[in-house]
This record gives sequence, C-alpha cells and structure tokens, in this order.
Amino acid sequence: MDIEGYVRRNLRKNIPEDKIIEDGFRRVMEIKEDVSEEWAKRFIKAVLEEVKTTEKYKEIDDETLKNILEFPKSNVTMGKMGVGSRGEGDFFVHREIARIIESTKQKAEVDSREQDDAGVVKADAKYIVVAVDGTHSRLSEFPFLGGFHVARAALRDVYVMGAEAVALISDVHLADDGDVGKILDFTAGICTVSEAINVPLVAGSTLRVGGDMVLGDRMVSSVGAIGVIKEGKPTARKRAEVGDVILMTEGSGGGTITTTALYYGMFDVIYETLNVDFLTACKSLIESGLVNHVHTMTDVTNGGLRGDAYEISKTANVSLVFDKEVVYKQINPKVLDMLNKLDIDPLGVSIDSLLIIAPEEYADEIRRKAKAEIVGEVREGNESYIIDDGKKIPLVPKFREAAYTPVKKVVGEQKPEDFEEMKERVRKACDEAIKKKDFVLKLLKKKKFI
Repeated sequence: MDIEGYVRRNLRKNIPEDKIIEDGFRRVMEIKEDVSEEWAKRFIKAVLEEVKTTEKYKEIDDETLKNILEFPKSNVTMGKMGVGSRGEGDFFVHREIARIIESTKQKAEVDSREQDDAGVVKADAKYIVVAVDGTHSRLSEFPFLGGFHVARAALRDVYVMGAEAVALISDVHLADDGDVGKILDFTAGICTVSEAINVPLVAGSTLRVGGDMVLGDRMVSSVGAIGVIKEGKPTARKRAEVGDVILMTEGSGGGTITTTALYYGMFDVIYETLNVDFLTACKSLIESGLVNHVHTMTDVTNGGLRGDAYEISKTANVSLVFDKEVVYKQINPKVLDMLNKLDIDPLGVSIDSLLIIAPEEYADEIRRKAKAEIVGEVREGNESYIIDDGKKIPLVPKFREAAYTPVKKVVGEQKPEDFEEMKERVRKACDEAIKKKDFVLKLLKKKKFI
C-alpha cells in the first residue's frame, strides 16, 4: 500500500476530496494501529495537500522545468513488461537502460552494454573509497530529479574523503504498476551527473518492489560511487585540529531542497539545485594537490550544519565555532528565502555545502580554488557553537531534521517520550542479530565451508 500513490491516483480519477480523506483515513488507521484518529486525519489531509501542490507543476508556464519534472510515459507497467523477472522483457529493458548509459562510458573497461553483472574501470590506488546513497523517498514521482540528486550525493560522499571518483553503480526498484518510463528517466538523471563530471555508470540492478506482492507505482532506488586515493590520506572527520579554519562553499540544496520546493509549489527553486558545483570544487582541490593540506571535508547534509558540526565535534573531540552571518551568506539566496518564508531552520536542513577544515596558512588558496569562504574556526572543546550577534549558541541537532514538507510538519521533530526504552529494545535486537551471525559462522566452520 502506498498512501501518496493512493491519493495521487484518486485525484487523477476526480474522486471527491472528502471521499479520499475518509477512505485514506481508514487505511492509515489500519496500517498505523498506535495513532489517534485525529492524527490520522491530519496526516491524510497533509498528504492530500502535498499531492495537490505538486500536481500544479502541470500548470506552470516554464516548459523546460515542466519537461524535467514529467517523466516520459511508456504506458507499460513493470509487471506487464516482466521487469525484474529475468526474462525477455527484462532483458529488453536493460538493453534500453544501457543505451542511456552508453555516453558515460569513456573511462570504463567493461560496462552495461555487454550485459555483464559487474562493470570494470582501471585504477591505481592507495585507498579505495566506496559510498552508497538512497534516492529521496519523495522524488518517486519525479524520477529524473531523483536520479540526478542521488548520483550527486553518492559522488559527494566519495569526493569529501579526498578521493577521485572512478565509477558509479545504481539500483532501482519500481512497484508492479509503475510505468517503465520511470526507470529510464531515473537513469537519465544519473547519467546527466555522470557525463557532467566524467565518471561512468558501469553497473546496476533493476527489480520490482516486492515482486507481485506490492501494488502501486512507488520507486525506491540508490546509487553507489567508487573512488580512489592515489596519495595522501582520507580527509575524514576525525582529522580536524584545534587552530584550523572552517571554510564553506555556497549551498544550493539537493534532494531535500528539491522536495521542499516541489511540495510547497515553489517550483522555480528547483533550478538552483541543478548544478555540480560541489563536485567540481572537490575535483579542483584534488587535481591541484591542495587536498593534501586539508584535514577534513564533509557535506552539509546530515541534519544540516547542526548535525554535521555535532558529529565532527564528537568524532575529533574539538569545538567548531561558526559566524552565523557568514554562514547564511553561503546559502543560495533563493534557497534561503524559501526556507525563511516556510519557517524551516536553515541550520537544521541539508543545504549541500562543502565544508572544509584546514590549517589557516592554506585558507586563501583553498578559498580561491574551491570558491569557498571562511565561516569559522576550530577550538578546544567537544561541542559546536554558532555566534549570533555576539551570543554563543550551541549547535545541537534535534531528534529529526527540520520539517521541510507539510507532512513532516504533522509528523513533527520532537523526541518520543519512550525514546530510551526504544533504544534498549533496538540494542537487544542487535544483540540477537549478532548471536545469529556467530551461530551460523560456527555452523559454516563445522561444515568446513570456511
């Protein structure tokens, strides 16, 4: 069952909104047994409002943006085509996917055109760096943007380690009723980034969500990136040192900001997110050798600056201190204006800036090469702060990132009252998983498999 898909289908069938809410409310109550009727109604109404807002993109005058948002309909579903069932229909679709990927292949030795299960690129490396990112869940209906931003996110995670990206891989699952055009549009989004940054998409997997068991047209997917470090050390968080300066590039957002723009109907902001500036900044530092003087690089994504600064402080046992005025200047003006209008905390949401921590003597070179500005410094301590009009305010993440869609505002950001009890139950489940793993390892050893 897919609540958003249910609402979207019924709206397109011109089902009255009152009936959508009443029927949807019952379905939410069937699935979520621990919520109140009042919450369930607020939830389904929020989903309805979000879907109505995104559907308004069809009314905008900007044909270019409309084309980006609308995936090419094949009017053939995943189930009818047999995608994921490993037969003739599945093989045909994979050959079509390979046609999209073909133009990214300059650096690949073996790629998807040969229909092998793995791709091959040449590498001469001291370290191999691997990352995988899941596509933003609310971009299922906008697969090109989903593919674009998840490819960029996976590459980001490789580059911030100081690695040169050498290959991409993808995995896409589309439910039985989903139009095959979605996976083609998703692949085109990945390949736009792939070609722009000259990193080939070399392998992937395409299946249905739950096979025959899940109805709807929800898409879930991910992209992985592989990189190499030929010299120097990974620019990991733990290397931040007292006395370093903190630099930040302009953040224009990625999947999260795109989702905010879509579900609040501020469609023009989407253009701001369509860039590869983060990746080219990292490449410039690597190719110039300046990366060897950088202690730490990260992307401002995990719960925004609040989350990333908090994690760096705890990992490196240092205090990160930021100047709020300068930080805000490094957020794309249109993005910042949208966040302010919607009362979304710019410090608690992913803005996709590159954060660089390095010795002060290299700051000017890094600033010029990466188009970054100094936003703070590293001091002794183990907590992060932002200076606002002379006041030192702790940078602490909330239980959830800042609520950036109407539905997320219903769900809320507050920590559950029984959070500690929940943590204990999760710990016990983890203990049981470890016991099972150890038991099966012993079994394998007895059978002399290992």
